[in-house]
Amino acid sequence: MAQQTVAPVRPGWYLLGPAFVAAIAYVDPGNVAANVSAGAQFGFLLLWVIVVANVMAGLVQYLSAKLGLVTGRTLPEAVADHSTRATRIGYWLQAELVAMATDLAEVVGGAIALQLLFGLPLLIGGIVTGAVSLLLLAVQDRRGQRTFELVIGGLLLIIAIGFLSSLVVEPPPPGELAAGLVPAFDGAESVLLAAAILGATVMPHVVYLHSGLSRDRHGQPAAGPQRRRLLRITRWDVALAMLVAGAVNAAMLIVAATNLAGRSDTESIEGAHAAVRDALGPTVALFFAIGLLASGLASTSVGAYAGAMVMQGLLRISVPLLTRRLVTLIPALVVLAIGVDPSRALVLSQVVLSFGIPFALIPVIRLTSNPALMGADVNHRLTSTFGWLVTAVVTLLNVMLIYLTVWG
Repeated sequence: MAQQTVAPVRPGWYLLGPAFVAAIAYVDPGNVAANVSAGAQFGFLLLWVIVVANVMAGLVQYLSAKLGLVTGRTLPEAVADHSTRATRIGYWLQAELVAMATDLAEVVGGAIALQLLFGLPLLIGGIVTGAVSLLLLAVQDRRGQRTFELVIGGLLLIIAIGFLSSLVVEPPPPGELAAGLVPAFDGAESVLLAAAILGATVMPHVVYLHSGLSRDRHGQPAAGPQRRRLLRITRWDVALAMLVAGAVNAAMLIVAATNLAGRSDTESIEGAHAAVRDALGPTVALFFAIGLLASGLASTSVGAYAGAMVMQGLLRISVPLLTRRLVTLIPALVVLAIGVDPSRALVLSQVVLSFGIPFALIPVIRLTSNPALMGADVNHRLTSTFGWLVTAVVTLLNVMLIYLTVWG
């Protein structure tokens, strides 16, 4: 086990941050079309799904962070500790494929945003997105994790403003808003959209990443008052970060439900942007595009950071972060260069990402439920039960999405 270290005693607010980096994955470009489509087609009906999704994601992110704090190991390192060499290589291959799919969605989303804002060709937009993500990673590499957290937190604030601003222009009806918090469906299509929202809730790369973010930020405190304090602060960190992410996702659905009801051209990001412009005017549409751009830039940087941590943990190979960013950018740029429909590319990337979800969820629940590894901080029996339930539900929904996407 890694040598225990003790982080300096600091104010509670200063220790917040790792969860806000992880929360970027929950407001990435892949979420926009599903939320807007759900609101445009079914009004406020599926608002409750976003609430449930955030509760599930919050539990998983907390358990990942707890693993890093208690064991001093990232999730990929902990998996490697309990695996054969062949298993580690196979596990890394699927994680690498998922990282590429995630990166594809985020670079494409950034390219679409730049096209909406400045009319740039998608390929040029992808290159610009990749270049800016390199600069963001350089901040982490040279200035440290705390500065990186502040930069990503600033981008998360821009994302929140971009998508929440429209609620000020056209507030939703309170009664219909409250009714959307009551679980209900309206036919098979509403079930499919609920699966799309829930199934893409837990992003594998940030489940891996959060364990490392917490460990690197706080060290591995010895069992006792300091560890309990850090675990308590981590719960607040996760809760606040997921509250922001949930509010942004809810805003997307609420805006669509309030202003875009009945429109059939909101299934793509470009269509959603055009619909917002037509309904709420160019200023709100500009905020929408700026939020989307910030989402793509922050998400692709966080994704590259996670991929490097996975490679180092599983293969024990350390590749410079900026070098890895350049290599993993290539598949996304190839997709944009050959003219693949960007919305279709986003859908297919989510299908590939779905394959990786069980590989992230099962180990984090299993490891944090192991008393020999976690000691006094092992999961409560109820926590483990709920964790396995979340794993089963999310995995089932992603299997459903894969089937409907490929054969439906």
